[in-house]
Parts: sequence; C-alpha cells; structure tokens
Amino acid sequence: SSHSLVAINEMASAAICPRLHTFTACLQWKRDCQPLLGGGPQARRVLRSPQPTAKSSVLAVGAIAGAAAAVGCAAPRKKKDGSVQTSCMMTTAKEAVLIDGKKLSTDIKKEVKEAVGWLQQNHSLTPGLAVVIVGTRKDSATYVRSKKKAADEVGFHSIDVSLPDSITEEELIAEVSKLNNDPAIHAILVQLPLPSHINETRVLAAIRVDKDADGFSAANMGRLCLSGRQPLAIPCTPAGCTEMLQRSGVVVSGADAVILGRSNIVGMPLAAMLQSLNATVTVCHSFTKNLREKVKQADIVVAAMGKAEMVRGDWLKPGCVVIDVGINAVQDSTKKLGYRLVGDVCFDEAKVVASMITPVPGGVGPMTVAMLLKNTLELARHSLCLSHTQSKMPVQ
Repeated sequence: SSHSLVAINEMASAAICPRLHTFTACLQWKRDCQPLLGGGPQARRVLRSPQPTAKSSVLAVGAIAGAAAAVGCAAPRKKKDGSVQTSCMMTTAKEAVLIDGKKLSTDIKKEVKEAVGWLQQNHSLTPGLAVVIVGTRKDSATYVRSKKKAADEVGFHSIDVSLPDSITEEELIAEVSKLNNDPAIHAILVQLPLPSHINETRVLAAIRVDKDADGFSAANMGRLCLSGRQPLAIPCTPAGCTEMLQRSGVVVSGADAVILGRSNIVGMPLAAMLQSLNATVTVCHSFTKNLREKVKQADIVVAAMGKAEMVRGDWLKPGCVVIDVGINAVQDSTKKLGYRLVGDVCFDEAKVVASMITPVPGGVGPMTVAMLLKNTLELARHSLCLSHTQSKMPVQ
C-alpha cells in the first residue's frame, strides 16, 4: 500500500549508527499512523501501519526487518489483524572517542628522548634547534616558549634568537645564514608571522634544506609530493594529523578524506600525505560548491579553515573521524579572560555523530610541537648520514 511504501522510504532515511548498534527512532510516519508510545532512554516504541495488501506487506516487512537486524532490533511481526508491529529498545547515544593529542605527543616526546640518548651515546651528538622570533607578539612568544620547553624536555640543545620588529629583511637573512653555518644547529625555525615589511617567502628560502625544521622548503615539499622520494622534514601540523590517525588505529587506506582548507602549511601537504597513505582525498576551499554535501561523504574530515565552529554536526557522516586543526577565540563572559578557544568544528554537535574526534585545545596543537621535535631529530640523524627513522609512507 502507499502507507507501506512510505514506511520503506522513511526507514531508508532513518539515522543508523552501526558503530553503536543504536537505531534512532526518527521515523516520520505520515497520514494516519500511530504515534510513538512511551518515553525515556529504554522506552519500547511501538509503530503501527494501516492495513496493507499482502504483496506490499511482504516488501515493507522485509525492508524493516533488514534495517532492524542491522542495528540489533527485533524483527517486525505481522499481527492477526493484519497490522505490522516492530519494536526497538532505544539506547543512549555514546559520544565519540577523543583523540588525545596531549597523550600522543607525550608518547612521541618519550620516543624522541630515547633516540637522543642513543645519538649521544653512540655518536656524541645532541640535536640542536634554533627558533628565530621577530617582534613582541604575545602569541608568537607563547608558541616559542612551548617549543623551547619541549626541546629541553627531550634533551635538545636549543637556542632562541629574539630580534626587534625594526630589523630589516637583509639583517634577518644574515641571522639565518649564521645559523646555517653553525654545526651545533641541525634545525632552524622562523616563527611566523613576520612584520609586514619582511618578505616571508624570501626569509624561509634562506634556510638550508637540511636545516628546514618546518619542512616548508620547495625541495622538501617537492619530495613530499613525488612518488618514491622522502623529504628530510615534513610540515609539522599535517604530520601531526596523520600521526594521530595512525596511532589511533584509523584505517586510512581506501578511506574518503575531505580536507577543508588548501594552505601551504596544512591543507596542501596533508592532501599529499593522505594520498600517499592510499586515501581518496578531496580538498575544499572558499570556492567549493555544495560544501556540506562533500563533507557528508567523508570517512575522515580535516578542518583547517580558521572559521570558528563552521562545520556542524549534521554535515558529518555518522561514524566518521574528525581532525580539527582550527583554533579560534570566541567571546565567553563566563571565562576569566572573556573568551574561550574553539575549533573549526562545532564539537558538541560533532561528538555525537563522529566515531573519533580531536578536542580543541589539546588535540592537534600538542602534536604540532611533537612533530617539530621529530623533524629536528631526523635532521640531526641526516647530518650523520644515518637512515630516516620515520616510516616510509606507502605510495599508491
């Protein structure tokens, strides 16, 4: 009957979460259907359909039985009066598993520290990291302090080069050249952004490729994108994202991944890295049409647009994995500083749809610092012509 066909259509559009074996009873039965009965998380909900024909009844019951079996519900029963009854014990939806960047970064730092000890014992070498900061930006100063603290924790030799924002471009490049020629320094990082009168591209290009801590040089980026070539260092934030996926047991090979943002720092290198791990990658940006529909198809979503809570829960495919790179300050009068930090994804909505998600803060941020340490270690090993310890990324 037409009522039975409506039931099939509505059953097909019901929200099913295989991960939790939870069937969300959101069937919007039309016309003269009976209302849902009972209440509470364990309420038994009874659905009735009007009198169907024999043929349509078999079709409807079969469709509902298949969906019910998929989520652990009881199969529908045909009653003596010809109506169909199905029931499902509702369960409370569970939240996504948090991918804890703090814990994972602690694990990586422990590994790096052990590797530093080996280098010191066997080669009398201590990896050296130099961080160049220009001006007095508070956020840049905070980042530099966190990097120096992490470097000290793993036993690196680290130095800070603090320069006034009045420095000229040529003077800054001269400082970089000094570090290029310092044998105790294996990795150089110039903290961005730089003052507006300085050409960032030219300054970054002055860093020797074998001391490129951020992995932003044309040579390293080119090697990242070419099959069979291993970069000396990998951009830290994308490297942190892939490390989180792999250490959390996410199957990347064969997955549909959507990256929101195409920056040289995150989006573009991450696309190359995920493709090398055999994911099918879509990169979205400000000119992308039907953005929500594209995100809805993704098994893995990486948000890196710098738009506070832009990605909503109903954009996501149930059971997907969400990596939130964004960090944005939004006003919040309940906080001491008058604001709170949020990502590019609406966390409260996403956590009840996704299977795994990174928090903000405490997700990608700590991993970025950890990967800087790993890059420094690799560049120190390279100075001794030792093999690369980072696993080779498979190429499709």
